[in-house]
Amino acid sequence: MFPPRSTIHVPASRHARRARRLITATAIVAAGALALSGCAGGSSGATTLDKEAKVKLTFWTGQADAAQQILTGLVDEFEELHPNVTIDVSSGAPSTEDLLQKLSASFAGGNYPDVSYAFGSWASRLEASGRTLDITDQVAEPDVKWDEFSEAARQTVQPTGEKTIGFPAVVDNISLLYNTTVFDAAGVAYPTADWTWDDFREASKQLTDPATNTYGYAYSVSGSEETTWQFWPHLWQNGGSIISDDDKTAEFASDAGVDALAFLRDMAVEDKSVYLDQTDTKFGDLFASDRIGMITSGPWQLSTLQTKGTKYGVTVLPGTDGDHQTVSGPDVWALFDHKDKNREYWAYEFTKWLTDSEQDLKWNVAYGNLPLRSSEIDTPEFQAQVDKLPGLDVMAENGVNAKQARPTVPGYVGLSEAIGKAISAVLQGQGEPKQALEDAAKAADAALADD
Repeated sequence: MFPPRSTIHVPASRHARRARRLITATAIVAAGALALSGCAGGSSGATTLDKEAKVKLTFWTGQADAAQQILTGLVDEFEELHPNVTIDVSSGAPSTEDLLQKLSASFAGGNYPDVSYAFGSWASRLEASGRTLDITDQVAEPDVKWDEFSEAARQTVQPTGEKTIGFPAVVDNISLLYNTTVFDAAGVAYPTADWTWDDFREASKQLTDPATNTYGYAYSVSGSEETTWQFWPHLWQNGGSIISDDDKTAEFASDAGVDALAFLRDMAVEDKSVYLDQTDTKFGDLFASDRIGMITSGPWQLSTLQTKGTKYGVTVLPGTDGDHQTVSGPDVWALFDHKDKNREYWAYEFTKWLTDSEQDLKWNVAYGNLPLRSSEIDTPEFQAQVDKLPGLDVMAENGVNAKQARPTVPGYVGLSEAIGKAISAVLQGQGEPKQALEDAAKAADAALADD
């Protein structure tokens, strides 16, 4: 679907980067599920903590090029602050997508890292491996300021709600982007943060012009995770859930899900105001070229719009009864247990330090990602990035609307495929929302049962 990349962090193609995280990562989870299962192991080390003892940690960043250079520099800073700590830093694998298989092999050999980057979709499987630390008590300390991370990010590092396996590493979300050239040509008022989905639908109809092949909105009908994750905000805002609390049953075929899909179907089939993208790659370019009025996308889209000179604005997603929930795809710094109190202590201290706002401004913000913490939004460093990429501040503030995390269980892969196909079919006029979602839920239940 997207061209291969050596790492998910490629500034030249933020959309491709995010898609690799959403799609390739979940596929690898399924492939590596059995290899990751097992009991905790590794050689025993210090049984009592000595903060002054010399310690060597292994840190797999999952990054390359400029991102790797930034993180290596931060490791050097930490080592200067703590001369007794040496950190062996590397990407860990040829690409981020290869990290899960590398972790699996390292678990078998007992040579796994102390800290590793991981796609959020791996979190449940990593916890189930028995190799992760549980830092729940530590992150509850006031100085951690845990509530500065978005709810979705916090949930992702707490996949079962029983343990906290690490810290958030990278966050994103989708917002509403609107093309002001298209809006001005149609004489339609720009979206506001108070918009409902009815406001959105009416504007989409007014923006659509068959004579110029201009559409009000765009939606993926490839059946991929792009199709699926764009649907979750509609489901959540209507009060629906993706799966049951025990992760065993799909719940998206509820009245909330049917209503959400019926709304999108009506826009696509009755209003004909939605560009249905079979590839996931065209709608962004069409929006940038003034052929689509609105898309729901994230920070990876902004650099392209700047490069092409597109006139645009950004606001939160339209809401339901004042609920403007969005969807996010957080990734994590996973911490691993080596039965060594000194390594455990310093792995935590390093990752806590790395994700403090002062260091995150040098890492995520400097690299062009959204800041991890809400406290960073008003900093000069982030505002400088906003000057380069207008709308990035709105997307950062939209993190408060990332209240729920997508499931991280391996069975989510099959669930996503099932509902993605159902959504795609219905939006193309094939089938009714209720029956399509009920059939998809049966397939999803089978995938979850195989987990």
